[in-house]
Amino acid sequence: MTSPASPLVLAVNPGAGSTKLGLYRGETLVVEEKLHHPELLAHPARYAWDELPVRVADARAFLGAAGVARGELDAVAGRGGLLPPVRSGTYAVDAAMLRDLERAERGEHASNLGAPVAQHIADEHGCPAFIVDPVSVDELEPIARVSGLAGVERRSFSHALNMRAVARRYAKEVQRQEDELSLVVVHLGTGASLSARRGGRMVDVVNPLDEGPFSGDRAGGVPVMAVVDLCFAPRADAKGVRRRLFGDGGLYSHLGTRDAREALARADAGDAQARLVLDAMCYQLAKSVGGLAAALEGKVDAILLTGGMAHLAPIVDAVRRRIAWIAPVHVFPGEDELRALAEGALRVLAGEEKALRYGELT
Repeated sequence: MTSPASPLVLAVNPGAGSTKLGLYRGETLVVEEKLHHPELLAHPARYAWDELPVRVADARAFLGAAGVARGELDAVAGRGGLLPPVRSGTYAVDAAMLRDLERAERGEHASNLGAPVAQHIADEHGCPAFIVDPVSVDELEPIARVSGLAGVERRSFSHALNMRAVARRYAKEVQRQEDELSLVVVHLGTGASLSARRGGRMVDVVNPLDEGPFSGDRAGGVPVMAVVDLCFAPRADAKGVRRRLFGDGGLYSHLGTRDAREALARADAGDAQARLVLDAMCYQLAKSVGGLAAALEGKVDAILLTGGMAHLAPIVDAVRRRIAWIAPVHVFPGEDELRALAEGALRVLAGEEKALRYGELT
């Protein structure tokens, strides 16, 4: 339905053991909540899809507590999951998308539930369901795909949602069009990813699944022969090796914590190992920024730092010190993905952007 006031949009961001929900009246946040699911952490489902009833029930309860009756929403926007490569934009949820997310051929992850939760709630309100800039956004230029091994291409997985939203906000601040700017955007979270943006497209990325700096629990780029040894160690299996690199790597592997704030506190208290590891993380982040600046041929209008760790001044300062010579550095702290989801839906509702059809791309 069309509201007499600004559109009412629900944003849904499923994560491991929690669901973040935000209700927006236009661009104004009405209420948000992070609902925890300890039962899912205690007894994880074999398939993320099995968690769908719990996530849908929580979204309904959230709307009920906010006083939203059936038929009052104008749109629902869910986080995009591990889909095949797609271009950036806002996508209408369709049967082909739901089928691919349920199959989870690109991997099991809670984000795969964003679209089906959005569709369930949207059906109850008679409104459209969308996803916005999923992690599989792939706009790499051909030269950026080539690896050093024939038949193996570099892949595009990144925090595309937050990075594109921050690029749009920066463009608005400087009163420029996004496609006029060349930017390096750095997402500093438990996982760190980076992108080079030119002409409004993400022409290269640093994919935390495969490469780049380590972070809270991602190992980033590890010497390849060491990975070979891990794979062929006694009793090694693919699941265990993946977990060690992506989930138990990074700060966690060195310090036993994924929390950069805890690591900083330990460093400030005189823990030399914590100080070295944090400095190394910032060093690697800066090196990745330099690599993407080279991909843009040194023509960088700005470097944008975002994500949860962008709240931490010592980390921001350590990275800035090594990259400020490239271009001005601007900080957008936090992972405001609920807002980014709502903004994507609002652009479609306002006619500023056309909803893409996933089923037409597959």
